[in-house]
Amino acid sequence: MLAIDVKNLTKQFKAQRNREGVKGALKDLFRREYNEITAVDDISFQIPKGEICGYIGENGAGKSTTIKMLTGILVPTSGEIHVNGFVPYKEREKFVRGIGVVFGQRSQLWWDIGVIESFQLLRKVYRVSEADYKSRLDELVQRLQLADLLNRPVRKLSLGQRMRCELAASLLHNPAIVFLDEPTIGLDIVVKTEIREFLKSMNQRYETTILLTTHDLQDIEALCSRVIMLDDGKVIYDGGLEELKNRWGKGKEIVFQFTSGQELFALQALTAGLEVAWSQENEYVAKVWVPTEQANLSEVLSRVVGVMPIHDVKIIETNTDDIVREIYKSGSAKGKIEL
Repeated sequence: MLAIDVKNLTKQFKAQRNREGVKGALKDLFRREYNEITAVDDISFQIPKGEICGYIGENGAGKSTTIKMLTGILVPTSGEIHVNGFVPYKEREKFVRGIGVVFGQRSQLWWDIGVIESFQLLRKVYRVSEADYKSRLDELVQRLQLADLLNRPVRKLSLGQRMRCELAASLLHNPAIVFLDEPTIGLDIVVKTEIREFLKSMNQRYETTILLTTHDLQDIEALCSRVIMLDDGKVIYDGGLEELKNRWGKGKEIVFQFTSGQELFALQALTAGLEVAWSQENEYVAKVWVPTEQANLSEVLSRVVGVMPIHDVKIIETNTDDIVREIYKSGSAKGKIEL
């Protein structure tokens, strides 16, 4: 069953073109000229029920515009959208009862009243029964550690505390789909980890579908098995995170920890003929970089492990941040990524 079904979705905006000088400004008063900007350009994708999907791209790639269309805030210029079986911008009242939304830089809580009062107002907005509300609230308060925050005004919460409350607010009505737009922006690593663990457990327990947009690719690595990548309003990659790593990762690094001291030249001799690069932290720890296209990881391991006295071995993959940065640095991923 599909939670989200998007076909040939396009969104265009008109932006006023300002002419230079005083004469230009006077002309703009009487006859304005506009440029047409395509923020989302004929994209299609499907997300099954219960999937956590990462939706990534640079600033201006079209991520937030897509989310706003999926949540019914914006009307598409063309194309089709079905979310939870509804057309978001046509069936607003029924549609919003089945979704939760967290925008990292915008709040759905009332600034000057206590958190619990905001929750009670949202209960009425979403028409949640008292029994369901109490049961859901008790679970969220326990899981997100909100007991000490409920009676505080939102303006007196730290960013991390507010984001935990924002998550709870978006989940009070037990939505089938949750849209998260930069949910961990500006948070410290401890709070980020807590939120990631909570989202994973919620997905596993309730099969909640999650569409996550973020610039923090550690969120993607921790939560998502699938990634949709946008560039200039177009989908340039839609597939597994591991496939993205394998296709774009330039290689892997093997870290050897030896039980006795080793010379760098001896290690280099073991891998003679292989295009690898050795470096040493000290006589007991050495690293070897294995380029994906030039050398075989298992061949390097077999040459070293069978000969040297080894205490520990670690294999470090290319970081997702580095991969995505490399894709965008190239200017276009079209030559490398096949849809």
